[in-house]
Amino acid sequence: MIHRDFGYFFAGMTIIYALSGIALNHIRDWNPNYVIQIREIQLDKSYDREELTKPVVLEILAEHDITGNYKKHYFPEEDLLKIFIDGGSLYINLRSGKGLLESISRRPLFYHVNFLHYNPIRWWTWFSDIFCIALIFITITGLLVIRGKNGITGRGWWMTALGLIIPLTFLVILL
Repeated sequence: MIHRDFGYFFAGMTIIYALSGIALNHIRDWNPNYVIQIREIQLDKSYDREELTKPVVLEILAEHDITGNYKKHYFPEEDLLKIFIDGGSLYINLRSGKGLLESISRRPLFYHVNFLHYNPIRWWTWFSDIFCIALIFITITGLLVIRGKNGITGRGWWMTALGLIIPLTFLVILL
């Protein structure tokens, strides 16, 4: 009964940690927290650095349907304009008129579960520790729930041993 109730209580937490674990396992393949999109633009006319005041920059943004509140702009290099907007930035080469709009947005679901996985505040860390202890309890009691040939004294023993051998083998190989 306690095994079952703990399992129900921590089911959501298990899914949260499993999803964020999958995301973090593949962090080399994709950014689990953010979607980054890049769009090319081409200015219709060229500008001198001196004429690129805030109103002109706002006009450029409007002409290219670039949404997001303007924050500021500056020139990191002689012929390069960088415009900061909410959710991204725009780089424009003043010689060629070519620009790159980089938009950043939070990845749905994964951003939020990863946020929890990083233990954002102290009480969440305590809750996560309780969850880990509960997982140990659920696992141990789960080993004892089924009796007989399919329980821990029969087939269950072999499955449990295999479940330990696989990660231990990887540790030996990788360390």
